[in-house]
Amino acid sequence: MLNILLIGSGGREHAIAWKIKQSPKLNQLFIAPGNAGTAELGTNIPVSVSDFEGLKRVVLEKKVDLVVVGPEVPLVEGLHDFIDADPDLRQVKVVGPKREGAQLEGSKDFAKAFMRRHQIPTARYFTVTSENLKEGFSFLEELKGPYVLKADGLAAGKGVLIISDLAEAKASLKEMLAGQFGAASRKVVIEEFLSGIELSVFVITDGKDYRILPEAKDYKRIGEGDAGLNTGGMGAVSPVSFAGREFMQKVEERIIRPTVRGLQKDQIPYNGFIFFGLINCGDDPYVIEYNVRMGDPETEAVMLRVKSDLVELLQAAADGTIGTQTVEFDERTAVAVMLVSGGYPGSYKKGLLMSGFEHNTGSMLFHAGTKQSGREILTDGGRVLAISSYGATMREALTLSYSNAEKIQFEGKYYRKDIGFDL
Repeated sequence: MLNILLIGSGGREHAIAWKIKQSPKLNQLFIAPGNAGTAELGTNIPVSVSDFEGLKRVVLEKKVDLVVVGPEVPLVEGLHDFIDADPDLRQVKVVGPKREGAQLEGSKDFAKAFMRRHQIPTARYFTVTSENLKEGFSFLEELKGPYVLKADGLAAGKGVLIISDLAEAKASLKEMLAGQFGAASRKVVIEEFLSGIELSVFVITDGKDYRILPEAKDYKRIGEGDAGLNTGGMGAVSPVSFAGREFMQKVEERIIRPTVRGLQKDQIPYNGFIFFGLINCGDDPYVIEYNVRMGDPETEAVMLRVKSDLVELLQAAADGTIGTQTVEFDERTAVAVMLVSGGYPGSYKKGLLMSGFEHNTGSMLFHAGTKQSGREILTDGGRVLAISSYGATMREALTLSYSNAEKIQFEGKYYRKDIGFDL
């Protein structure tokens, strides 16, 4: 029986906590800092994901056996390295890569160089700093529009610009290098634009072996028909209709296996999740990006389709025994529809009173940006609640999520009514 500390406060962490809670191997679950939803599954502890000393105190006080890291920031900042280096924490296992492996997400340039080195299909690219701006302009001139500019570092999902005009792309490149996204864009990766339909593929790995989890497709833009500004994600669907056996075989042979082997070849120890942001170009998969954790809101659909004991998988990833595990999928479709605050992804109000939870029937309500105040639940973020449902078909699952979306009330509530429209 394990005491588990789950780090994070979003919808992803609530969905992971929901799945952990189903395991007979769980003794106690702690979530730092958690949200109003995770409070119903375990004990929330108000410690920030970047407060390593605070997290150490929690681990020691609560006799934690396994630390599961939800978001990317503490991984890129080296939480796993910190735990490993501390003699007091020697017995504690961590699910999530060390700082070096986390560079797959923490640095676009690192990830692109890794893919080039291991012949993993991805778009052509060139990395620019203020030192080689002229060469950056020349590379842009070689490409056909639209032009893709990516901040090298973490920019909370906002560091990617897609621009159709060459002169505008050059001006934006200068602005990014001048600090538009802070330190994250002191280095910018220019990429060739790939046209196709995107999907997210997830594996859990111990660095030697891996197991593939259910794939998903998420919807990033605020507006229907994929219009408007990028968000952290407005909804997700799993399975993905075009990702059949043949396509997934290409993904495994050309992308997943070479990635895990590449980490071994480069002697980068890695355990935890790898998220492959892929694009399907004429039935061939290409990597757009790596993430070193589960996606959000995809997790709020994917966890519904994992039939296996998640704690067993997490333990195996930490122990180096993932090769002994099997992952069983639920054959039903699972969807997540995200309720967001009015004004998001721009400025929005926090602390709005939420109601209607008791009228929900048949959906899982995964809290993303909420907090508890006495008996009341208030909004505490732009993305507030993921309404996740099963169905025999995508339409059936979406109908259920949409009917429950109508029942939850808070001022300025908005959601996309066309999730899955392109499938």
